[in-house]
Amino acid sequence: MTCPLLPDTEGVYSGVLKRIVEDLGQKYYHELALTVCGKTTEDLAKTIVEKLNLNISVEEFAKLFTKYSDEKLAGPPFMPGAERIVRHLHEKTIPIAIATSSSQRSFDMKTQPHKELFDLFHHVVCGGSDPEVKNGKPAPDIFLICASRFDDKPEPKNCLVFEDSVNGMKAGIAAGMQVVMIPDENVSQEMWKMATLRLDNLNQIHPQLFGLPPFPEASNK
Repeated sequence: MTCPLLPDTEGVYSGVLKRIVEDLGQKYYHELALTVCGKTTEDLAKTIVEKLNLNISVEEFAKLFTKYSDEKLAGPPFMPGAERIVRHLHEKTIPIAIATSSSQRSFDMKTQPHKELFDLFHHVVCGGSDPEVKNGKPAPDIFLICASRFDDKPEPKNCLVFEDSVNGMKAGIAAGMQVVMIPDENVSQEMWKMATLRLDNLNQIHPQLFGLPPFPEASNK
């Protein structure tokens, strides 16, 4: 299992990008937000600067994004149901890991308040700074590398990805993995229809659908 849904940061990032773009006199529109969601800082900065023809370098845009994000990401909340599924799978000795487009520095900062929970993961791959991740989402690199770092090195078809971004979903599918999509309410069905399963939040997940141990309450029914 690879899971980039911890904590819930995409709303924060979107707000930061909207602020920067509007400060530069342009509009941060919905289609552009979907295009950059799940990308590394460098990739999203390059995409936005080029698409909007902004009067700022990619490097300076990336610096602003990092600065404003750092100010906002002081222990953001988890997505509903995320902590429950993590603790359940760990208790059942199902190997779990995190594959995030964040840099190691950014990941450490936003997860520090929840260190005990994050210690339950076998490993973390930070695409924004890991030298082995050559291509960001929607390329499959980060998920294939994440899977290869489990002790048993599972085949992609035996890996389950939880994603909230279209680029992340595409990356998981390109890696040959099953993908559970928890999209933003503004993401159209056309954009997430390739996912194995679509949920409103992680409280709706039934692990047994993927051959995983059910939650205790389901076992008792």
